[in-house]
Amino acid sequence: MGRFERHLEENIFDLHRSLTAKTYRHGPYQSFYIRDPKQRHIHKASVRDRILHHAVFAALDPVFEPTFIPASFSCRTGYGTHLGVRVLEGMARRVNRSGTSPCFVLKCDIQKFFDSVDHGVLLEVLGKRIKDEMVMWLLREIVGSFVSPRATLFERKGLPIGNLTSQLFANVYMNEFDQFAKHELRVKHYARYTDDFAVTSPDRAYLTSLLPRMEGFLERRLALRLHPKKISLRTLHQGVDFLGYVVFPKHRVVRAKTRQRMFAKLRVKVRDYRAESISEEALHASLQSYLGVLSHANAHKVAEELRNELWFAD
Repeated sequence: MGRFERHLEENIFDLHRSLTAKTYRHGPYQSFYIRDPKQRHIHKASVRDRILHHAVFAALDPVFEPTFIPASFSCRTGYGTHLGVRVLEGMARRVNRSGTSPCFVLKCDIQKFFDSVDHGVLLEVLGKRIKDEMVMWLLREIVGSFVSPRATLFERKGLPIGNLTSQLFANVYMNEFDQFAKHELRVKHYARYTDDFAVTSPDRAYLTSLLPRMEGFLERRLALRLHPKKISLRTLHQGVDFLGYVVFPKHRVVRAKTRQRMFAKLRVKVRDYRAESISEEALHASLQSYLGVLSHANAHKVAEELRNELWFAD
């Protein structure tokens, strides 16, 4: 048990007093790296600050949730990656009309999204719906508690990957782009998950024409840039890679890198089990989590191969 938990009630009252007196200051972050699957730099707040993040999220999520479009799938109750893939799949297949109409998909990724979120712009967007100065003072303290290497002397930037509030702030920030795409560009078939978004259309030229307008808005309004190596324009028949799956006209498969990563991780678990460093239950739990991912795709053969990895471990 940590220091904060040992005197939980006393520390909660102390946190309350500091908030009431506006003397609260966000503490430093613990920094470490994970692979998810690419390397991510995580910044973990103290227990005291994480308790506050949860309280802020609980208070603000109901305020902003109704403003989000249905095609935004990240970090929302009842949404998620699997629904995002299903919705993109449905949009693409409606455009494709059972193969009677061409279907093109423009997919883009924002470069260094969490490191690039501009604090001034974020607080301005938050302030459009939050008029309580006490709440805005607290949000300025939370947002300002972290700056990324992309910050400058004049522009504070960055949200820490690891804060619950960062997930909400990311959706609030990108909702500006969602509203632009849906109401100004009038894009009909659009889906977004955090900094990854896709648009489908039967007209390749139309999608090409959207790019400069989208790039212009992202740079001008949100100080963001599209990743130049992660802009793709493909036909549905070529396969569209979105949120870990590749969507085709009549089926969906798991991305090749995801499959490779599953087998590699399971082999490590098998070695750990043989070395008696993990239990049989932990080994089977890992297998079930991978089978769960595969269950959302046409992956019967891959699932059988994965099970074989475990059977040969016994």
